Amino acid sequence: MQSDGFLVIRRPHQLQHLAAPWPEAQPHGEVMLELKMAGNHLDRDAVERALLRRQARQVQRVEEQGASWLGEEPLWLVAPHLPGWLQEMRRPVRFAPGCYWIEPQWQRFLWIAANELPLQDELIPFLMSRSGQALDDFGRWVAPRRPIEWVLTMLEYLPMSMPTREELLSRFAPVEDPEIEARRQHILKVLLEQDPKMQQQLIDKGLLEGRLTATRASLRRVFARRQLTPSKDESARIEACTDLATLERWHDRAVTAVSVSDALK
Repeated sequence: MQSDGFLVIRRPHQLQHLAAPWPEAQPHGEVMLELKMAGNHLDRDAVERALLRRQARQVQRVEEQGASWLGEEPLWLVAPHLPGWLQEMRRPVRFAPGCYWIEPQWQRFLWIAANELPLQDELIPFLMSRSGQALDDFGRWVAPRRPIEWVLTMLEYLPMSMPTREELLSRFAPVEDPEIEARRQHILKVLLEQDPKMQQQLIDKGLLEGRLTATRASLRRVFARRQLTPSKDESARIEACTDLATLERWHDRAVTAVSVSDALK
């Protein structure tokens, strides 16, 4: 199954016991599928263009198979939600969670509202079209169910919130299994080789961290030579400071300050 492509049904009997909408594909050899991701247009123009593409495919199948083909090309349109204008114009018929038949019969198609679908493994191809909080919920749910490569690709392309993205990435801390760690390092290496800008950002960040560490150490040496002892809170403040200009100002003040608190003003 591919975005804006076709879902080819080879073993229809295996779809019978899966969650909707899968059983609806059983009578067909293929389904025309359009995925509308979060942020894509869901206006009438987008739907009319999808219907035109379906009509073009239907004409193509008639030309290829002739009068022997008496079917109609099914269209499944997957999006985060069902837009209000479509509800007013077409009166969708809901037959399962997130699944709506859009009438009239001669233009019938299936609308799949991903935000309303249950979190089930067989629905993951449709759940990828979720948005907002529903997308964050999907990300947290699916991450333990898929390999790290799959999860990283998901985080790269799906617009999840930053807190959720950071939460999922935090799960990839170093592990004891050397094979898993080796695979992670390989993935990181490939990603950096393909993104020179990110590679430079990491280098710049490393250089900054080095200067911050060196300046903190120099500041502490000045305090020690002048027999000024930072309190626990003052030490924590120095360690937490990530602004190089501030650390350098503290360092300069420490040379003549009468106390640590005076230097850290």
